Amino acid sequence: MIIMMFEIRLNQIGRRFNRDWIFRQIDFHFVSGQRYAILGPNGSGKSTLLKVISGSLTPSEGEITYFSAGNEVPVEQVYRYLTVAAPYMELVEEFTLREMLRFHFKYKEYLNGFDPDTLAERIGLAGSMDKPLRFFSSGMKQRVKLALACASKSDVLLLDEPISNLDQRAIGWYHQLLEDTVQKDRILIICSNQPEEYKSCNAVLELG
Repeated sequence: MIIMMFEIRLNQIGRRFNRDWIFRQIDFHFVSGQRYAILGPNGSGKSTLLKVISGSLTPSEGEITYFSAGNEVPVEQVYRYLTVAAPYMELVEEFTLREMLRFHFKYKEYLNGFDPDTLAERIGLAGSMDKPLRFFSSGMKQRVKLALACASKSDVLLLDEPISNLDQRAIGWYHQLLEDTVQKDRILIICSNQPEEYKSCNAVLELG
């Protein structure tokens, strides 16, 4: 029997706020080496589902289970296995880029081939290492968020609306970053309603 490096299983997952159900009865199986797009119109619950998958929200019904090399991972430990980039996640704007990299990688390892200098060069901000993040443009901040998530060693990479605030040139940069960092031992999950964001995905979970 082949044991996947990492798996996420959704069994009849539902989430509601107050009395309103955002989504219900979702069954899905995510496995290493696949690229998934979670699709749906605005308000269909894409970001909410991503938060449930990341363990930051609990489902209102159903069960989510995680497995690493066939061994179940407790939900309170799943953060060790994943990285996230999303519009609602904030950078520490008082930090310089150098301080932000140092802080983030106290808790995550660099993916092979990356270090502070190569990552800053990859973001295109090697000359801004000592500039506070509050002075970065929205596009620069988005590149930092994506680079931190993609260049961290993790089994699962979760991206919500990844090309938000990126211009056309930076969108090309984003696709190349995925190609260079999402290898066969990772799960990639992208929440989106823009085909340009998920064109490299080979499986779809549609909401709404």
